Amino acid sequence: MSISFTSNERPTVGVELELHLIDAGTGDLISAAPKLLEAISAGHDGGEHPKAKHELFQSTVEIITGVCDTASKAHADLQATLDEVRAEADRRGVALISSGTHPFGQAARQLISPPQRYHELVEAMQWPARRLLICGMHVHVGVRSGERAIAIINELTRSLPMLLALSASSPYFEGEDSGLASARSKVFESLPTAGLPPQLADWVDFEEFMSTLLHSECISSIREVWWDLRPHPDFGTVEFRMCDATPTLREATALAGLAQTLVAWCEQRLDDGTLPDPPREWTVRENRWLAARYGLDARLIVEHPDGGPPVRRPVRELVTELLEQLAPVAEQLGSTEQLSAVADIAAAGSGTARQRAVVAAGGTLHDVVDHLRRELDVDRATQP
Repeated sequence: MSISFTSNERPTVGVELELHLIDAGTGDLISAAPKLLEAISAGHDGGEHPKAKHELFQSTVEIITGVCDTASKAHADLQATLDEVRAEADRRGVALISSGTHPFGQAARQLISPPQRYHELVEAMQWPARRLLICGMHVHVGVRSGERAIAIINELTRSLPMLLALSASSPYFEGEDSGLASARSKVFESLPTAGLPPQLADWVDFEEFMSTLLHSECISSIREVWWDLRPHPDFGTVEFRMCDATPTLREATALAGLAQTLVAWCEQRLDDGTLPDPPREWTVRENRWLAARYGLDARLIVEHPDGGPPVRRPVRELVTELLEQLAPVAEQLGSTEQLSAVADIAAAGSGTARQRAVVAAGGTLHDVVDHLRRELDVDRATQP
């Protein structure tokens, strides 16, 4: 089976951010998406808004950007759509928060969104799909070919746990402290085609993998493969899917800038023949767990600098070294500001730390929701 890949000569960037809809008075989840999206979609072709979409449950919406040259432009694009959605939400007594999970929402009480594909997903997957009361943030970065996409994805698995740790914002699930930095990542990986990508040899290997799943009727489309990192042949991108929805747009587009810079760095290493051999899959799997469990307090497994046994190092140190390594490429792309914002997240803590700080200061999970609402409103990480 041959799969065509749309070539992108530039490392363009696009962002998809999922949001929870809440009752503005109580902070509870509210199934407001159908009427809200219908209202803002009036006048658009086909009655569908180009940048605000349904998600699995009626208590969530997704906002997306167009194809952007820089993460700064992606931020402006997201902000414009968020402002439009928020204005209509305000008229309906609805507010918005961005977080990997709603702190006390109950999955069993949520209504499935109208599109038929969501009902088919729940019918096919059953309990794992019914638990998906989660929100993520996805980043698409343009690459030149499918062959390059596979090589880049294999290398990016080295950085995947750092991106998960930086984005972590889901300590609470259905009213309980999960003990994890990212409960969302563990809920989502229960789907059969989610989690870490397999280490593939080349584009032909990817085609054979997809062909097996399609011909055996395990999937009906390659878009049903929800790996943390995946090639998107139609868009001609590498898609980053490991991140929790971050509490602010500034954090989301900081990580988008990091993703774009990482891909551009890999492209340059492919050009000069210096792209490193990918890390071992079992090391990446353990590091992904450590990032989900401990977030920015994790210590990840890395290769010994002198060839000795692997060692554990703090993720914050690894992020700092990664940002230094990427600085020249960031300057070429215009993503220096975003990498600086990533350094701020590493220093001050992700959304998980801030949510737990609200409770540690004597607050309730309703107070956590209020905190998340304020952060998205002002687009700035705040301390309780």
